[in-house]
Amino acid sequence: MPVITPLPHPVAFVGAGPGNADLLTLKAARLIAAADVVIHDRLVSADILGLAREGTQRVAAGKEGFGPSTPQAAINALITGHALAGARVVRLKGGDPVVFGRLDEEIEAVEAAGLPFEIVPGVTAASAAAAAIGQSLTKRGRNAALRFLTGHDMAGFAEHDWRALARPGEVAAIYMGKKSARFIQGRLLMHGADHATPVTVIENAARPDQRVIATTLGHLPADLETAALTGPALTFLGLAPRAAQARLSQTRQELA
Repeated sequence: MPVITPLPHPVAFVGAGPGNADLLTLKAARLIAAADVVIHDRLVSADILGLAREGTQRVAAGKEGFGPSTPQAAINALITGHALAGARVVRLKGGDPVVFGRLDEEIEAVEAAGLPFEIVPGVTAASAAAAAIGQSLTKRGRNAALRFLTGHDMAGFAEHDWRALARPGEVAAIYMGKKSARFIQGRLLMHGADHATPVTVIENAARPDQRVIATTLGHLPADLETAALTGPALTFLGLAPRAAQARLSQTRQELA
């Protein structure tokens, strides 16, 4: 009789969301529970890793901007090596894998190995952070567009359309922006942004140790230095917490 070779399991690229296990999708939780190997980044919480069944191999393969990182080639090799050996592999990424998650590089490695894959989206940091400060990311009469930006890229601090971002009413969610805060401030002020532009930094969004720093563009670097953030943080340009925004509006009415 002919030998039937079983088809490999699809590699699952799964979004772990901002870290709160309650914000996982049902499909994400099901795939984690069924996995033989979970290859995760540094942003995935212990609660979410705890959903894996006993005997599941958990492999830390994290990256940190301007810090210690697992080389991308090594991560690709881990994913394809385990999958080719017949394991059910979950590549677990904090947030949403399709947002600043190097997903394309890993998909290319999986495709080159002849492996199938699937993508399971997660709650991205911008959505969790907006919920944390009681705001929506878009608002009629304020902003009809929203920009997702990265604070740094492979070449260092990332360049953007600063002139457009400096216009009143613009809203941007800046990922990995802690270390580039002074650079971002300088570029925006250089292109005409108001020093009083609201800026909010949310550390560990949706987690028990969440912190919110409400500041302005003019005070951003100094306030971040004072806050001494250690966890992952998302920066909103042009967006203040709802309570702070309400106080500001009241003050303006009193001065009018």
